[in-house]
Amino acid sequence: MSAVLDDMDSRPGSTPSLLRTVIGLYLRDAGGWMSTKDIVALIDALGTSATVTRTALGRLRKKDVLSQENREGTPGFTLTQGAAAMLARGDRRIYNPRSMSPSDPWCLISFSIPETEREKRHQLRRRLHWIGCGTVAAGLWICPDSLRVEVEEILADLELRDMVTIFVAGTPLVGGSLQEAASAWWDLDAVAELHKDFIREHAGAVPDAGQEVEPGAAAFAAYVQCIDRWRIIPYLDPGLPPTFLPEDWPGSEGARLFGRIVAAYKEPSAEFVRHTVQGVRVTTGPVTTGP
Repeated sequence: MSAVLDDMDSRPGSTPSLLRTVIGLYLRDAGGWMSTKDIVALIDALGTSATVTRTALGRLRKKDVLSQENREGTPGFTLTQGAAAMLARGDRRIYNPRSMSPSDPWCLISFSIPETEREKRHQLRRRLHWIGCGTVAAGLWICPDSLRVEVEEILADLELRDMVTIFVAGTPLVGGSLQEAASAWWDLDAVAELHKDFIREHAGAVPDAGQEVEPGAAAFAAYVQCIDRWRIIPYLDPGLPPTFLPEDWPGSEGARLFGRIVAAYKEPSAEFVRHTVQGVRVTTGPVTTGP
């Protein structure tokens, strides 16, 4: 779970973030192992020097995201078991973003954690925030019930399950409007800005009707940068029902744009990787990255 949090803290567009995105997209399709030389070549196509990439690889190894492994005398890296699970969760979240209907159930997380465990209390709040939970009160959090499995994983990881009560509930009854309550429980302005930034940054990448994207470094860079910018948004956006959101909510527009870019760039990017990385079998199945 710490790897997930570190992944979320990496600034999109930075070398650590881009490296994580490339690893998530292509390392498993390369048979679970990729040589250091090939990883460096891919990140070089994104404008990062070999020295910086090797430093970032070393940090991912220390954070237990990657394991160093030589094959036939060639140095390279594999994913750790924890990182592989993290990427699997990311696959589901990134390509199937949440969208609640008004009748879907909610999950309420109530906890009272003593001061002697304040570090765990801090970690619990931080982790709940990063999976898209909202804060009703200091010891009461809310999220779509579809996130309950992830909440349980966090509680088990922190060994806090016996200090937490989970309720499954219907639509909250609030004193004001549901929009006002949602804005108080989640920082919807910040999530909206993430969507708007993504739209501003990547709207120009969509090709004209009938135009195909040519395989090559440019297509690879555009695709990786798109995934890198998008991948934290489905974590922080709780996918609230329309009744909880302002009328000008940009989430649907951002999701549509993301889908169009994936459709246009996924195969040209994979073609570039096939020509760059020896032995890689990049598929056109579900793209895999994540926190």
